[in-house]
Amino acid sequence: MKTVFITGASSGIGFASAEVFAREKYNLLLASRRIDRLHIMATDLQNKYGVQIHTVGMDVRDKNLVEKVWEELPDQWKDIDVLINNAGLSQGLDPIQEGNTDDWDRMIDTNVKGLLYVTRVVAPIMQARRSGHIINIGSVAGKEVYPNGNVYCSTKHAVDALTKAMRIDMLPYNIKVTSVDPGAVETEFSIVRFKGDHEKAKKVYEGFTPLSAEDVAEAIWFAASRPAHVNVNDLLLMPTAQASGTIFYKEQ
Repeated sequence: MKTVFITGASSGIGFASAEVFAREKYNLLLASRRIDRLHIMATDLQNKYGVQIHTVGMDVRDKNLVEKVWEELPDQWKDIDVLINNAGLSQGLDPIQEGNTDDWDRMIDTNVKGLLYVTRVVAPIMQARRSGHIINIGSVAGKEVYPNGNVYCSTKHAVDALTKAMRIDMLPYNIKVTSVDPGAVETEFSIVRFKGDHEKAKKVYEGFTPLSAEDVAEAIWFAASRPAHVNVNDLLLMPTAQASGTIFYKEQ
């Protein structure tokens, strides 16, 4: 059986991806800061699909912790076929001159540096084996910018550039590299962005049907399940009611 490693696996796109890959009989290595949630979902998925699951508590922002978790993994769990760099977030929605620098640090450390730290420990294993697939979860915010999205959009532009660069670096080793870039997805994303303000977050998705985490997970699976000679470089996935990062058709 193949193994998928998913970061940010305890909710949203990460959680939905874990279920899709378990359904397809992949063993799951799941990482999240919220280890209690991981334990619960691991039990549920094992009972439902009969796959092997290993969970680790990990904050991708902490380079030393990422390296320590990797070093302490049993060897069987280091043989990763698919890495899904899903851990990511947005904090605040302010113009640059009013931005909270702590929010900036959290976004840059999670969305960019965290992705790099995890890739750095996994990629050499894939390189030595000369096979593997790295799937980075980007965003429409990595294709264009929107008002007050300055630093978040910058981090997702960085993910877009890193994905392209990784694809070149990994090319001699037969390793696929894909970016999956969703538009508006109704998960905990806006709740985190607005720091727990559920009412404010709810308004983001009023008047149209956004993507679900399951929609994005199925797109990730599509990319991961192509034949060996086919790589999906970049998959931009939008709700029907969203034409761009800022243009929506909303029912009144």
